[in-house]
Amino acid sequence: MSHTWTGRLLRDPVAAPRAAFLELFFDLAFVFALTRVAQRLIDELDASEPERNVLASAAETLFFFLALWLIWMLAAWVTSLYDPALAFVQALVIAVMLGALILAVTMPRAFGARAAVFAGTYVAIQLGRPLALTLALRRHPRRLVTLRITIWTAVAAVPWLVGAVSSEHARPAVWAGALAIEYVGFALGWPIPRLGASRVNQWVINGVHLVERYQQVFLIALGEAILVVGLTSSASPFTPVEIAAFVIAFAITVLFWRIYFHRAGHRLPTAVRDAPSPARLGEMATYNHLVTVAGVLITTVGFELVIAHPTGERTYPLAVILMGGPALFLLAQAWADHAVFGRHSVHRLVGALVLAAAVPVGARLPGLAVLVTAALALTVVAVLDTRTGPAEAPGRP
Repeated sequence: MSHTWTGRLLRDPVAAPRAAFLELFFDLAFVFALTRVAQRLIDELDASEPERNVLASAAETLFFFLALWLIWMLAAWVTSLYDPALAFVQALVIAVMLGALILAVTMPRAFGARAAVFAGTYVAIQLGRPLALTLALRRHPRRLVTLRITIWTAVAAVPWLVGAVSSEHARPAVWAGALAIEYVGFALGWPIPRLGASRVNQWVINGVHLVERYQQVFLIALGEAILVVGLTSSASPFTPVEIAAFVIAFAITVLFWRIYFHRAGHRLPTAVRDAPSPARLGEMATYNHLVTVAGVLITTVGFELVIAHPTGERTYPLAVILMGGPALFLLAQAWADHAVFGRHSVHRLVGALVLAAAVPVGARLPGLAVLVTAALALTVVAVLDTRTGPAEAPGRP
């Protein structure tokens, strides 16, 4: 393997930004994984014992979401840095795709009987990817980056594997520590003594391509919402109140799309293209879309619960889900506005605060009424967005 070949692994930063069919194919596995994450929380909240282990279930769901997000996000960075047209990169992405499917399948019993399979697969993905790139790059300067990542993931692999053989009571804490190591490594640039760090906001990347990948994962989250709304409604008697819940859930999904793409989501590719350091905005998009997708996914859980039981028992967790999901989404969009346009989006911040403050009231209302409240808040934000149209040019944050 020559130095010339290793150099060809790197993607041209000015190449066409469109996502490769391989990347869209990989996203299909992520769709299924997101479905399993949402369904896991739905099953817990819909259990026969009201509010049974709700906090523990929510924490476990967040853990799985963060683990899957890290896998998808690093895969997106890989295909923004390395040429997806090469057979080596394609094989790497397909191997990660297979691993993600295995994780999704084992997720329902990951903290129990399938712990070893889950942890072993996760470690194989996270350690195998940078190790393969390190070996392929050989003497290329880029090899130092993948070597740092390999060392950090090898360290994190220890608590992952230890947790797999630990007791079921200790396993969540051990695995949470392992996941924290990986996120800290990403945030700090995987610093290694004598090798230093390599912050992602200093990398030379195809920033427009990376942003397009984040736009696509947002659409995946909206697709998950549509899927849940459709499947739940098709299994219900479709009474007038269930029809109303179906229509309002669909309206909220449309409002998510409108609010995201009308402002910062529409202008983010231009902002990245014109930025002195595209990777800096790319790093911001990583964290911003984590919160954005989480907000949509949380709301999706509420959709199924309300469509199935629109006038059902009033619960605090349901109010937190139906108000908290849109509130998280609005906070993320206010953050994106600040990054792209260089100013605060006050009405989005106020909308998030109003939704959060309304949770105690929502806990005393039927699910359909809470859903209507969330839709009204998002509608007001969308209307106020029209006062500053999408033609506004990006500014300096």
